[in-house]
Amino acid sequence: MSQASATGAVVSRRMLVPFAAMSASYFAHIGFFNPYLSLWLKELGYSVGVIGVLVSLQAFTRLYSPYAWGWLSDRTGHRVRLLQISAGIALLCSFGLAHQGGLWWLAVVLLLMFTHTSSMMPMSEAAMAHLVSQGGALDARRYGRIRLWGSLGFLVTVFLAGWWFDHHGMKDFPVWTWATLVLVNVSVWSMPNAREHHPEHQTQQSIAAELKRPYNRWFFFTLFFHVLAHIALYSFYSLYLDSLGYSKAVIGALWALSVAVEVLGFLTQGRWLHLLSLQRWVLICAVVLVFRMSLIAAGAEQLWVLALAQVLHTVTFAIHHSVCISWLSMHFPARLRGRGQALYSIVGYGATGFLGALGGGVLSEHFGLQSVFWLAIPVAACAVLGASQLLRVDVPTQRS
Repeated sequence: MSQASATGAVVSRRMLVPFAAMSASYFAHIGFFNPYLSLWLKELGYSVGVIGVLVSLQAFTRLYSPYAWGWLSDRTGHRVRLLQISAGIALLCSFGLAHQGGLWWLAVVLLLMFTHTSSMMPMSEAAMAHLVSQGGALDARRYGRIRLWGSLGFLVTVFLAGWWFDHHGMKDFPVWTWATLVLVNVSVWSMPNAREHHPEHQTQQSIAAELKRPYNRWFFFTLFFHVLAHIALYSFYSLYLDSLGYSKAVIGALWALSVAVEVLGFLTQGRWLHLLSLQRWVLICAVVLVFRMSLIAAGAEQLWVLALAQVLHTVTFAIHHSVCISWLSMHFPARLRGRGQALYSIVGYGATGFLGALGGGVLSEHFGLQSVFWLAIPVAACAVLGASQLLRVDVPTQRS
């Protein structure tokens, strides 16, 4: 390697460190907030149905916020500057959690806070993909080594928060929110604030034209049902285990186990992800997801069954996520990157989270929390169907 290229590699690694810090701090926030939000709301006295509505607000904001911020970042190229603004506003909004203003006050605070936190990772992923993509293809090794810091951040807070809340109760939930969002703000202000520039011919790229392609339509179809099945975990897993008598420490440990294997997946994916096509990985992840949901629905009273199901998280989330980011990097490049990431957030975590949280809340109130996981099995089977169709259409292996 020449001295010039070696210097370039060093500079690139140095530029990626703040993105690793952003990933770690953001998922440190998610690591305690998402698993324990429902338990905090339960302690405040809200019913499962109301909790489902409040939790669904996060998904509701993902229906509009990521695309609005993504469109703006694509138009301006100032992804990092917009990320800094959204992080600052989210922190300011979070102070409202300490005020006991009733249900409507809490709903407005969560809505405003989620409007800004839900846009942060799509913009960060788009900015990072610009640095770790080569010829339109995502460098899975480098991406995985950055993204694993997010898993580690999640792992630390989900475990510590579980222990803390078990010993001190849920009253400190707002303080944990402030502390983790402060870390997010510190990390985003350390990111390189460079504006992206693209060739003139790329400014006319159309998001609608890409969505008309059969392989992209089947990709988003599969994504929708794959993540919809996961909403049972994201919104009701902690409540389900709590209803079965598991302690908050055990619940936190199970979440931590899933993230530990997730870290392993991100760390090693550069060695084997290239061995199969992205379409085949999508199918494998969907099949494993059906098995995982079956384990949780049928065997949640056995701790070892829950542990096995959480180990499968490395396939149903870590591998699936990296495959999706690789797909977006290839098929939504350059000026479409921000909106492609936004669509991933909207279809995968907006529409699914909103429908899943609301529907799961109604279902659990009438038939119990276990019913949510039984329903997740046929939902995951729909993802298998979509992935099978994705294998049958022609997909270009390289995009200009």
